Amino acid sequence: MRMVLTVATAALTLSGCAISVDNSSVAPAAAAPSSPGVERPAEKLPTDIRRTTLIVRDMENSLRLYRDVLGMKINYDTVVTMSGVALPAGPPGAKARLVLLNGNDPFIGWIGLMEWIDPKLPDPGPYPTRLGIGSHVIITQTDDVDRRCAHAAKVPGVTMTAPARDQSYPGRNGAPPIKVRGCNFFDPDGTLIEMNQLIG
Repeated sequence: MRMVLTVATAALTLSGCAISVDNSSVAPAAAAPSSPGVERPAEKLPTDIRRTTLIVRDMENSLRLYRDVLGMKINYDTVVTMSGVALPAGPPGAKARLVLLNGNDPFIGWIGLMEWIDPKLPDPGPYPTRLGIGSHVIITQTDDVDRRCAHAAKVPGVTMTAPARDQSYPGRNGAPPIKVRGCNFFDPDGTLIEMNQLIG
């Protein structure tokens, strides 16, 4: 098991398997920057989006993208026993490998990757190339978008839908336009990634 968690106390509950880690000696992270036109709520909101977990067909290939190209850091890597109920996939007692990766924030914006390894889930067929109802898109902010987009295109199963190019979106609440340079691509299991870099 590989685990480097930087939150004060992190608890992961997955299909009846609970893991608790106490890192109370770790200093809290600095507050995340805000986006122009978006004010910090006057009162704490009830919900943060901690993590999006993606079911993948080939963990090592997915790590080539999320770890090696996007540059996310693995903070958890273990095999868990699945109930088949809480996450309705595979039979009860199946084994799955769960890898969690974080960006710059130690608490939110994580990506989880899960691969059923014993028994494997049925092959879903060809790599997706179009979005539809129920599809999802993950937007990322990166440091060198042209280089990372070029590397992403070389990962087996990745389908590029748009190369790196400059884009401008209307600003929020009277703020200036949002200018980014970015590319779009499907990851090896059909999640669309928009990889951006703010340019203005």
